[in-house]
Amino acid sequence: MIGVESVRAEKLLQEIYKPIVEKTKCSLLVMNPASAELTKHASNSFLAMKISFINAVARVCELADADVEQVAQGMGLDSRIGPKFLRAGVGYGGSCFPKDVDAFIQIADHLGYNFELLKEVQRVNKTQREHVMQKIQRELWVIQDKVVAVLGLAFKPGTDDIRESPSLYFIPQLSEARAKLRLWDPVAEERFREQFPSEKYFSDPIEAATGADLLLILTDWPEVKNLDLDKLKSVMNCPVIIDGRNVFDPKLVRAKGFTYHSVGRE
Repeated sequence: MIGVESVRAEKLLQEIYKPIVEKTKCSLLVMNPASAELTKHASNSFLAMKISFINAVARVCELADADVEQVAQGMGLDSRIGPKFLRAGVGYGGSCFPKDVDAFIQIADHLGYNFELLKEVQRVNKTQREHVMQKIQRELWVIQDKVVAVLGLAFKPGTDDIRESPSLYFIPQLSEARAKLRLWDPVAEERFREQFPSEKYFSDPIEAATGADLLLILTDWPEVKNLDLDKLKSVMNCPVIIDGRNVFDPKLVRAKGFTYHSVGRE
């Protein structure tokens, strides 16, 4: 997708991208610069909207005793919707979605259009984290001096990127409430430590969970999905899991003796 204002610029960029187009068989769209810019913002904003939508649906599911994953599976079978970006959780983060949603809102405001839909997407994303925080508070009652293990600091698995990560909301909230935090992430620890040098970090999720009164899952790393639940329960002070990424099967985890809360599957 290239935005150009002259035939010469179009030919030059066509030549530059020709090897990539031929190798990947991708489309190459030519449009004016304004259209190209808005296409990027609109695409990422739409995906962020899907995430906020399914998180709003998850809130309804909890009230209706429904399972958001079953609802999302049914929705995804509709080819007009598709299954991607319909995973309920603690909200979107990273370097693209928050920035592009905000940019699209500001561009629209500058042009005289109040993009209320995207402002609601932002609000739902924010309140989703607050909703999960309320689950923590209900379980711990008094957070002060409680040991909370947090698994996952990156905004998604496979990256050390912590920009706009949900962990940047939960860690300060819990720290301010004077919880004793034990943090784990396989690759994002170094970056997170730069902002939170005084917290305790561990190289193994079981080690991080040792002595914990509550385990909070914020990133669905494979290491989390493959945890030995029997071993996990044996090292925790209280077997309580708040699963912000719906990593585990609720029936299986509860059968193991855990108090378990996820998103949209209460």
